[in-house]
Amino acid sequence: MKKFFLFLLGFVLLAFTACNNDDDSNNTPISVSFANPSQNIPEGATTVQILFSNAASGAGSVTLSLNPNAVSYGTDFTTLPASSNNVIVVPFEAGAKFASFTFNKIIEGVQGEPQRVIFTITDVSLNATIAGNKTTQLNFSETASLGTALAALTGGATQPNQVYVDLSSGGLATVPRVSWDLGFYGGDEFRIVLNSSLKMAAKALNTTDIDLVASEDSSLNIGQGQGNLAYIDNPVGNIDGTAIAAVSDNDANNKVYLVNLGNGPAATQPAVGSEGSAGGAHRGWKKIRILKSGSDYKLQYADINATTHQEVTITKNNAYNFTFFSFTTNNTVNVEPQKVSWDINFTTFTNVVGPTTPYYFADFIVTNTKGGAHSYQVLNSATVNYDNFTLANVNESLLTEDQRNIGSNWRTTTANPDAEVPTSAFSLFTNRFYVIKDPAGNVYKLKLTGATSESGERGYPKFQYALLQ
Repeated sequence: MKKFFLFLLGFVLLAFTACNNDDDSNNTPISVSFANPSQNIPEGATTVQILFSNAASGAGSVTLSLNPNAVSYGTDFTTLPASSNNVIVVPFEAGAKFASFTFNKIIEGVQGEPQRVIFTITDVSLNATIAGNKTTQLNFSETASLGTALAALTGGATQPNQVYVDLSSGGLATVPRVSWDLGFYGGDEFRIVLNSSLKMAAKALNTTDIDLVASEDSSLNIGQGQGNLAYIDNPVGNIDGTAIAAVSDNDANNKVYLVNLGNGPAATQPAVGSEGSAGGAHRGWKKIRILKSGSDYKLQYADINATTHQEVTITKNNAYNFTFFSFTTNNTVNVEPQKVSWDINFTTFTNVVGPTTPYYFADFIVTNTKGGAHSYQVLNSATVNYDNFTLANVNESLLTEDQRNIGSNWRTTTANPDAEVPTSAFSLFTNRFYVIKDPAGNVYKLKLTGATSESGERGYPKFQYALLQ
């Protein structure tokens, strides 16, 4: 746990300028956001920062509401600026790149007690918007959560959301799947991932000239048993298995890539028991070329029929697995919490069936192996089940680097007599649970307790978990 200042860091719609556009003016809108949905905090005073996407064009303020749980303002904690009727107004000066307030923790947290304060950004002055996670939860206990029951709000049968879960704090971060397209790796290697939740694919072209007109290519289409494994990111999750090759120091080696942007959620709800997570209209095509810019990335991109391109520099940040970019907003966007602050992600996913055939899955769970979390599945037996499973039962040799160890294994799309809604072919497996070791070394057992709504609609996963100690 951090023992000094707590910085809620993140990229929040950071605006970059295209090479053929004018420079940003002082009137560029500011976007603000908390990056992490939840943090455990140390004793004493903690500085909480709210980052801006651009320097403020003038002086202003960020208004926060606060919601204490099992703690009292003035007795258990205070803030500076002070709260009035559970509202804090945090000022900032012209040219500021963040606003900050001080959270003073007076009492020591009690393990297992839900002592926390939730802060919500409710208003920002000037030409500003609230983007990404507008809330953050500060937990009084620095020890790992003992566990709880949670619901991942993936959004129903069209599953428009990805939900990142931090087991040690019980925090959930929810983002729209269509909010990003490319992820730029924050580690030592220069690698780029595609948004596999949208069935994206990429193929190198035999050119380094991004201003050449390109054509659509049906070999990049991904379906249920359609596509080419070489054009998607290896679903195991190894960073060396990306469809886009590692960025070379030699610009002449960095080819142009044709990118199929895939499909987003359907505009209408499917029949009960079915899913519509990729039923939306095709999102189009792009051509991209990625170079190095010192220790950062340089992204060139354009529509496939364009003879000019846009260009942005994307800063590496090793506090995160990836910095994410959206072709819709032409900006970086806030998606994942910091890499050590989440463990599993409820999402849709481009997997494979057999050794090499891409296959798209809804209702999927990815483990944060790149951030240091690992998982494995346990099947109930005559002697072992979720209720009696203890730390002594854990077999750490089964904790692998495959991010799909939970995957789609928790549910079935065939008739199941033990289904929570027997009339639906989609249902929950009740004979298994999972062991998850988080980046801090805490070990949890987790079981899925729900898969659908009461009416049988997909996209309503529920789960419970407990710390093994």
